[in-house]
Amino acid sequence: MCGIVGMVGREDVVAEVVAGLQALEYRGYDSAGVAVVESGEEIRRVRAAGKLKRLVQELQQQPLSGTCAIGHTRWATHGRPTDDNAHPHVSSSGEVALVHNGIIENFLELRERLAKAGHEIRTDTDTEVLAHLIEHHLERAGHGGKGSSLLEAVQAALKEVVGVHSLAVVSRSEPDTIVASTNGPPNLIGIGDDGLRMVASDLAPIVRHARRVHFLEEGETALVRGEDVEIHGSNGRVEREPRVVDMNPVQAEKGGYKHFMLKEMHEQPRVLEEVLVGRLQPGTGEVNLDDTGLPHEILENCERVLVLACGTSLHAGMVARHLIERLAGIPCQVEIASEFRYAEPVVPKNTLALAITQSGETADTIAAMREAAERGAKLLVNCNVLGSAATRIADGTLHMRAGLEIGVASTKCFTAELACLTLLAMKLGQVHGRLSAERSAELAEGLRSLPRLVEEVLSHGDAIDAIARDTMKADNYLFLGRGLLHPIALEGALKLKEISYIHAEGYAAGEMKHGPIALIDENMPIVGLCLESPTRDKVMANLQEAKAREGRLLAVVTEGDERLTEFADHVIELPPVDEMLAPVVASIPLQFLAYHVGVRRGCDVDQPRNLAKSVTVE
Repeated sequence: MCGIVGMVGREDVVAEVVAGLQALEYRGYDSAGVAVVESGEEIRRVRAAGKLKRLVQELQQQPLSGTCAIGHTRWATHGRPTDDNAHPHVSSSGEVALVHNGIIENFLELRERLAKAGHEIRTDTDTEVLAHLIEHHLERAGHGGKGSSLLEAVQAALKEVVGVHSLAVVSRSEPDTIVASTNGPPNLIGIGDDGLRMVASDLAPIVRHARRVHFLEEGETALVRGEDVEIHGSNGRVEREPRVVDMNPVQAEKGGYKHFMLKEMHEQPRVLEEVLVGRLQPGTGEVNLDDTGLPHEILENCERVLVLACGTSLHAGMVARHLIERLAGIPCQVEIASEFRYAEPVVPKNTLALAITQSGETADTIAAMREAAERGAKLLVNCNVLGSAATRIADGTLHMRAGLEIGVASTKCFTAELACLTLLAMKLGQVHGRLSAERSAELAEGLRSLPRLVEEVLSHGDAIDAIARDTMKADNYLFLGRGLLHPIALEGALKLKEISYIHAEGYAAGEMKHGPIALIDENMPIVGLCLESPTRDKVMANLQEAKAREGRLLAVVTEGDERLTEFADHVIELPPVDEMLAPVVASIPLQFLAYHVGVRRGCDVDQPRNLAKSVTVE
């Protein structure tokens, strides 16, 4: 949701905090701000509504400097995106400043109590009450020396808070200290070799300076100073070694591409190669998923798979259902994570709950995982961030290996999910004796060819731009597909909505005549996914029905198939691919379509309005 950065231990850290916010702006861009502790004097801050570039302009007019600073980029929940509501927030006396990611559910109750105690509440946010509450506990506790009192005040304040939150807090009385905490949303502590210590809600700002990282566990607080880091849990100080991460900071740069989204689309062949490394036995189709850490007996005993996911990951899960049922013969149920725990779900014995979350911090998915576990399911998570909350509570992790994804609209993580889930379906089929060695070998060969096929489709981006130019002024789009390609139609519609703000709907092609056909006229583009499959002729008939109503048909077909050419307005040809692997290849032109339409309409495709990369609150 929001982005948090804090740094301490270097001569002047303000520029680095701003650079860290730039790496996190995909998490929210309604406003931004920085606060600096000036030793023995005061906390100074600069804030600005709008994107980060406005803050940069303000800092040129009101420069800040110091050895301890915190920063924030906001995705608004409580309170409009204004200068006053921007973080960091300060307490009444100016003693405390903090930045916050999450939601304080009982903030109205706290606000009323603090106001009666004499605290002046100045903003519409839920966050500001935390600054006053921490100051209240500081005043009660007194300053105990050696930088411990701020930690104690934060711990005491958080005991009164209901909701999900991660914080970075500074005090003018402890000018070389940041206190960090988490109760749900991620908070990471980076340890640089030169004495620099960092707090951030993602790896992106940290990997510029450090490879050693502490991932705070839920309910933990940390005392972060230039000389050391102390982590505290409910039972006192926690001793554990930092993890070593290998994410390359170059991945956070555009690498010559105009947008991160375009760069990440072109990274998909490499990502698909990474997904397969060590997971397909050479010369055979045998799948090795030992790197998940999931005990083999869980796969052996699995009688049902329960998929839990949101958004783009939900569409990947819908593909997984087809793959698991067809390749492994195991019933698979797909649930919207945000609905799951409120539905009194029935979780049969020997259920494997498969959570799909790129960030590993999606609040709804994590809550659904916990609910499934309480009802007896074993947990496997398909995730891109090792050490994230989802990976910590799961029994095993199927790592996406996609690298850092900056664009809010997921591209390379989606195709990585599809490849990972294909491997899982194959493994289940092999473990349960439903997938023959011959079919395994065919699928393995197809998987190994995916990077080349995706590279081929990526080379046709200019042709899809021409289609975008012809359809960019439409108010509505309809995406149609069947079977394994129905979820891809849903994903194509979602991408177009996210990136271009055009209303779009994805439908199972056979459902078109049960309602959506009434909307079709000469102004509506219809994207039909009509690749080789057992239902291919039925899809073609559905598209002919749409064209008979004057719809503008964009047909995605297998290379050499000319049966739609005579009546389609545009045809996108894809290389032949195994039906089980078609979702990966078919998703690429739909990513391109959304990208080019968005760019031509003047939209910010990397940071679409109202969206954030990771939804860490319900």
